[in-house]
Amino acid sequence: MSYQLNEEQKMIQAMVRDLAREVILPGAAERDKTKEFPAENIKKMAELGLMGMGVPTEYNGAGVDTISYSLALQEIGYACASTAVIMSVHNSVSCGPIYRFGSEYLKENYLKPLAAGEKLGCFALTEPSAGSDPASQKTTAKKDGDSYVLNGTKAWITSGKNSDVVVCSAYTDKSKKHRGISDFILDKSMPGFIVGPEEDKMGQRASDSTGLIFEDCRVPAENLLGEEGQGFIIAMTALDEGRIGIASMSVGIGQACLDAAVNYSKEREQFGSSLSKFQGIRWMIADMAVQVEAARLLAFNAAAMKDNKERFTAEASMAKLFASEMANRVAYQALQIHGGYGYSKEYPVERYYRDARVTTIYEGTSEIQRIVIANNIIES
Repeated sequence: MSYQLNEEQKMIQAMVRDLAREVILPGAAERDKTKEFPAENIKKMAELGLMGMGVPTEYNGAGVDTISYSLALQEIGYACASTAVIMSVHNSVSCGPIYRFGSEYLKENYLKPLAAGEKLGCFALTEPSAGSDPASQKTTAKKDGDSYVLNGTKAWITSGKNSDVVVCSAYTDKSKKHRGISDFILDKSMPGFIVGPEEDKMGQRASDSTGLIFEDCRVPAENLLGEEGQGFIIAMTALDEGRIGIASMSVGIGQACLDAAVNYSKEREQFGSSLSKFQGIRWMIADMAVQVEAARLLAFNAAAMKDNKERFTAEASMAKLFASEMANRVAYQALQIHGGYGYSKEYPVERYYRDARVTTIYEGTSEIQRIVIANNIIES
């Protein structure tokens, strides 16, 4: 990799790589089978500052740049995609919006424990009939004295079961369409907050995805995030950063696939020679390496633009689109190189293949990313 990292970034990369390879990776296959939430690993990650990477130290965060965050997620994604998506959602779309839009009250009471890793956060935007179109959501929040009363159902919420704090969107004024959406900070002790059933997923099985149900859920007025009607902007801003996270995680999955394919091709012999000697295999590996590196650089580019306080919406979508589709292509090629063994749970590429699939769906589908990119190019 020719991208010039500074000494702090190299140190963070090395530190997280050690944790990922020595602590997180060994249990990844077993967690995939049992769907066990990686609570102990999350605690160890919190001790290293990985659960509040972009939050300033004054709010218990690590206060590091977005390049460092991308590097960390690449390493965690290499070891366990389930753990990586928990980390990404917590940092990007939970801590992020509270830091950028929250009052001092919200920062003191919610951001500080989140950034320290004492509590886990999630982001509740998607509903059963409103995924890529947030304006179609049905959840409402009606002002009642010094509270808001929420009613509605969210779906496919990453860490919905295991989180403590929820950044949740709801309509405060349906007549204004997306300009009538507001965001709130919820915790599970609030009356009327119900955790729905957990999804039985194809991949990333150690990361829970659940529904969240609000039945006259009473939320204090001071838990409004930003201002009324600002919820759509808050959500879209959070998703820009979230897409850097998913792109970075996808790079980690792709790198794991590439390494597995290279190692297997050197070990496996056919027709009196290792697979790595065959031109067809060598060209597949070359193509995989190019795609992984291209995705990595797109992720770094979006991260650097964010650090430089430039507008990075299109670049984040480009990184997320390319990296997620790369992870799926490279997982396919790695499995193909493994032959029949790649279809067996004996080898990790079977898990990589399943884990990669959802990366083109959550945090905005590939189709949504193309809309965002086209809008930014054509209408700029």
